Amino acid sequence: MKTMRTRYIAALSLVAMGVGFVVTLLLPYHPVTELLKGGFEAGLVGGFADWFAVTALFRHPLGIPIPHTSLLLKNRDKISRSLISALENELLNKESIKEKLKQFQLMKTAGTGLVRLVAKRSNRVGVLKLAHAFFARLPLETFAPYMQRAIAEAVSRIDVKPMADKAVEAVIRERMDERALDYALRQGGLWVSKPETAYMLGSIAMQKVSEAKVGGFMGFAVQAFAGFMSEDKLGGMIQQLLLSSIRDLLMPGNANRDKLLTEIRRQLREAADNGALLSQGKSWVLDKIEHPDSGQFLLDRLESLRQSILSALEQEMERGGRKVVSALRYVVRRLQAEPETVEEAERKVLGFVADAVEANHYRIGLLIKDNIDKMNDKQLVEMLEEKIGGDLQWIRVNGALCGFLIGLVLSGIQLLS
Repeated sequence: MKTMRTRYIAALSLVAMGVGFVVTLLLPYHPVTELLKGGFEAGLVGGFADWFAVTALFRHPLGIPIPHTSLLLKNRDKISRSLISALENELLNKESIKEKLKQFQLMKTAGTGLVRLVAKRSNRVGVLKLAHAFFARLPLETFAPYMQRAIAEAVSRIDVKPMADKAVEAVIRERMDERALDYALRQGGLWVSKPETAYMLGSIAMQKVSEAKVGGFMGFAVQAFAGFMSEDKLGGMIQQLLLSSIRDLLMPGNANRDKLLTEIRRQLREAADNGALLSQGKSWVLDKIEHPDSGQFLLDRLESLRQSILSALEQEMERGGRKVVSALRYVVRRLQAEPETVEEAERKVLGFVADAVEANHYRIGLLIKDNIDKMNDKQLVEMLEEKIGGDLQWIRVNGALCGFLIGLVLSGIQLLS
């Protein structure tokens, strides 16, 4: 619209000069008439010259292929290269972009924007609604198998040996083997101390004694012992022996306890060095992970987690998103308490952006060239005329006016001479 208006004004100025020149030709001689005729004549020449110059930039004047006209189309590639070079090396060069990024206070700007965002209840509820819609539409049936395969692949890539060595050393260092032994001994002691356990132990012992086939004096002694003892008596003796042994094993520094712990630790280290055992354990874990039941279990857990999240979001929407404000305040306080962490995070983010600019800066030129190449000659001319044609039309107006003024001056000099 602006280009059409300025083009109309430019054409009007040329017509005015032409009409003025024709009128002064028809008027009788008079110094003023001669003066105006010289001005209109020079203005007409200047207007035509500038019309030719402006038109020659975009197309052939009057469609005549005059040399050195339609300059923009003839130099299309050169103009594209010059424009790309100016953008890449002057206006959007890598150094200036990086320098601006260094001056950009990312965390502060993001924090200010978030504070303004959550200040309004409608914004908080809107964010919660978006989160609710996202989780509600999340295709868990599709996501769960991918997650199951990802877990299985991660486990399959794990080198079990270093993990087993670290686990054994952690067990020994944290004295978890001692705690496990103490737990087993205490639970065993509770079981042994039960009356029914004493009777069961006595019954087993009496049965084995009666089954023993011992001859001679030893056989006579065994039979005499069996006749003297009952299940209750023998079970009580065995029970007391076991409880006494358990109490001894629970005492730190007990020789038998130390021997038992030494053996446990030796067995643990041997298990950690047993490649076949570790491989078998890893295969067992992978089989369990890849089993369909595990996939269904994972899907059920994800669905349960989704329902919990959706329920929490619905409750928070009813309260107007107050927890969003609380969460943001908590994050702000944590960030304010750890300025070094914030600076490091900001440095990493900006460094990533700067690296991306470094790696993809050349794409700016490719994008511009690609867009220019997509336009045909007519579209390119129309685009350029739309952007700069309006200003160029004023050259025609100025040419006509300047020519008119110069013509007045020259005609005046001619009349005076």
